[in-house]
Amino acid sequence: MLQGISASLLGLVLGIFGQSSAPIEIAQTLSWQESALFKLPEQPNETADAIAQQYLQNLNARGIASDYQGIWFQSGLTTLADHQGRVPRSAASLTKIATTLASLEKWGGDHTFETRVGTNGQIEDGVLKGDLIIMGSGDPFFVWEEAIALGNTLNNLGIRKVTGDLVIAGDFYMNFKDNPARSGQMLLQSLNHRKWSGEIATHHGNMQPNTPRPEIEITGTIKTKDDLSSQPERLLIRHFSLSLAEILKNMNLYSNNALSEMLAQQAGGAKVIAKLAAESASVPQDEIQLINGSGLGVDNRISPRATVAMLMTIERKLQSQPLGIMDLFPVAGEDKRGTMSSRNIPTGTAVKTGTLREVSALAGVLPTQDQGWVWFAIINNGGWDLNYFRAQQDDLLQRFSQTWGLNLNGTQTNVEKGYLGDPTRNLTL
Repeated sequence: MLQGISASLLGLVLGIFGQSSAPIEIAQTLSWQESALFKLPEQPNETADAIAQQYLQNLNARGIASDYQGIWFQSGLTTLADHQGRVPRSAASLTKIATTLASLEKWGGDHTFETRVGTNGQIEDGVLKGDLIIMGSGDPFFVWEEAIALGNTLNNLGIRKVTGDLVIAGDFYMNFKDNPARSGQMLLQSLNHRKWSGEIATHHGNMQPNTPRPEIEITGTIKTKDDLSSQPERLLIRHFSLSLAEILKNMNLYSNNALSEMLAQQAGGAKVIAKLAAESASVPQDEIQLINGSGLGVDNRISPRATVAMLMTIERKLQSQPLGIMDLFPVAGEDKRGTMSSRNIPTGTAVKTGTLREVSALAGVLPTQDQGWVWFAIINNGGWDLNYFRAQQDDLLQRFSQTWGLNLNGTQTNVEKGYLGDPTRNLTL
């Protein structure tokens, strides 16, 4: 793409874009090989390097060896700080960044998963004389609230009783369980408030005020079948999930392993995700080594540099939707639940955390006045005091924030926030 560009033109491009504070940097359109043509400085930013070295010294003073730590800070085309940044390390839930990128590549941020509801019978006087058939397409975020809303829609169609079976066809998952039979049992329970547990009642209480409680008695059994080859005689409802962007935000906010595994499997599995993420982010394949899509286990290894490259690629891909990195990852000062609880990260910073028994990781983007959007990845291996790791990570970001100043312009989220159990996502036919 850049072959034949003169040195003077390269200098002009660098002069224009090198320290841009815009969310989308020119580096995000370039592969590492292409970026190398700009002849980036080999030495990191002196100020950033000094802060990073002090961070490593703090760990050393605690008896935590620098050899097991990875750091990469980057602004635009410029590497600000690098300590073993190209070395793949146990990255824990930073793996979900790769799953996020692969999901966007496969479906796009505005994609919704459809669950169809049909029957082979007729409705007479409130009784569905036949089977109630659920046809799943892999919705990974069908939970109690969604089932309650579906039950209310069936009630609105005049159905109070089903004389046939509850048939689960295709990829129907509920409450992050990928077992169709178990999902069918939970759906059956949620459709009739007389069978609710305290847990279901609690979820109903968190729904919109005055949400009805469904009552559908199913007299038959639960049956499952793998494929959707035989279609029901009559389609009743088309249920649409929250958008993929909203699903990914929830996945990353709570670091939901089951949800990420479902998305990963539908996207082709760990090896496909690793290959897709490396190609999309233009990093060497050996810097993204995955055995699953969630980050469980120490064998998922990603380099800090590759982590940053994936985040920058996600931001670039979202630009046309319009969405941004803040819409898919928790943001300090805005999201105080999930993995952001008890963290002291500079306001406006979008992050993804990662935690295993001896692994603590943090990656994201810090919006600054002097350096623009600073993308970073910190991967700590080889220590047992995870709270200490987290505190040091937060302090490192605070020091960079104090040095360069915060710039919160352009950090607002854009995703249209839906809510679980929204009845308008059930289209009756």
